[in-house]
Amino acid sequence: MKLPVHLNPNGGKGRNRIAFQGGSYALAISAIVLALLVVVNVLVSILPTSLTRFDISSSQLYSITSNTKSVVNALEEDVTIYWIVQADEEDPIVENLLDKYDSLSDHISVVKKNPDVYPTFTQQYTDETVANNSLIVECGDKSCYISYSDIYLYETDLYSYGYTSASFDGEGAITSAIDYVVSDELPQLYLLEGHGEAELPQTFQEQLEKDNIETQTLSLLTVDTIPEDADCLMIYSPSSDLSQEEVDMLRDYMAGGGKLLVMAGPVEDSSLDNLYSLLEDYGVTAAEGIVVEADRDHYAFQIPLALMPNMTESDITQPLIDENYYPIVPVATGLTVSGSASGATVTELLTTSDSAFSKVSGYEMTTYDKEEGDMDGPFAVAVSVELDDGGEMVWFSSSLFLDDGYNAYSSGANVNLTMNALSQLIGEREAMSIRSKSLNYNYLTINESTASLLKVTMIGVFPLIYLAIGIGVVIKRRRMQHEPV
Repeated sequence: MKLPVHLNPNGGKGRNRIAFQGGSYALAISAIVLALLVVVNVLVSILPTSLTRFDISSSQLYSITSNTKSVVNALEEDVTIYWIVQADEEDPIVENLLDKYDSLSDHISVVKKNPDVYPTFTQQYTDETVANNSLIVECGDKSCYISYSDIYLYETDLYSYGYTSASFDGEGAITSAIDYVVSDELPQLYLLEGHGEAELPQTFQEQLEKDNIETQTLSLLTVDTIPEDADCLMIYSPSSDLSQEEVDMLRDYMAGGGKLLVMAGPVEDSSLDNLYSLLEDYGVTAAEGIVVEADRDHYAFQIPLALMPNMTESDITQPLIDENYYPIVPVATGLTVSGSASGATVTELLTTSDSAFSKVSGYEMTTYDKEEGDMDGPFAVAVSVELDDGGEMVWFSSSLFLDDGYNAYSSGANVNLTMNALSQLIGEREAMSIRSKSLNYNYLTINESTASLLKVTMIGVFPLIYLAIGIGVVIKRRRMQHEPV
């Protein structure tokens, strides 16, 4: 007679054996999975960070641009980046960035230097007090010190009553430093003098230094020709006109493939007729007076002289268009382009609205309203001229375009646009095109009607829909329970 399982004397041992086998199998599988995870973690840990970390930040804060890759890939000499930092004081963003540089090229090595262990190390490179997470880039006998304050930039936003905007410029600073220490010759920017030119604004000067552009002054009255090593000649905010002889020298310079950057607008008690005759050679004429914008969407601060022009797509303006930045052009001369002259291509970079006009009274104007004799727009306030023989000129018709105040109001767009123009004029250099990355939060801004609609939908409509669905499900189940089988 077959006994029930619970009365079978061997039943307990069988169950124990089966349980033991099942447990051993589960333990073995767990051990194998754990071992695989350990192996995978070890393999992943030795992979470069470019393959294991993904940048999902809106400003691509943790990514390296193609410009840096071009500079680094062209290295033929060894570059050392000294990271000055105390133990456990490493900035994670700087650390991530340095890891990427280290993995980009065998010519780059990152070396930590703890100031507690090497207290005098930085003295051979700089006299400044070196903060944690500062950097020193060295190649041979050349070196460049990057202060921590040059990596994180803070600027007061004049729109927000003291609010400070922050940006991260680590990549720009490091790539610029690498470009500096490996370069035998740096671009030469000559600044014209002798006509009451204004000094370059501080922000623009600092950007030139960061981009490794050396500046020298030049008076055309003391030379027969513009020096051959001039990569670009800049005319910034002259208060008096050039002589005809100087203008002829500039014409010859352009015809010989020279590069010219001009920022010249209306001047008080004088005119710049000779200087503006340079543009007339290429079918561009300057209107008398100062441009006034009548379209509210095209000027700032309720001041029709502070123009917010349209940007035409070009290599110079495209980076600002992509990032939704808007330059501000204050107190400008209106330019009219009649067409490209023979042997040259003229591009309107910045243009006013169709409602703009030029007040012929200039600085003597007493009203922003259009009066009899004022000239109808639209106008260009920045143009690019490219000659077939290689000469090139970019002209901004405002002497105040680079002013630090207006640049701050434009969130840096004015200086960025000028640097884009300069980069094109002296020849595209990858290190010049890297701009700082914003650390500010981006907020979704919606109008009041949309906000009210969202509130009603989220607080009223959706809960009612869910309640109705719930009631329907309950009623359906009760009906099913009372249906006959």
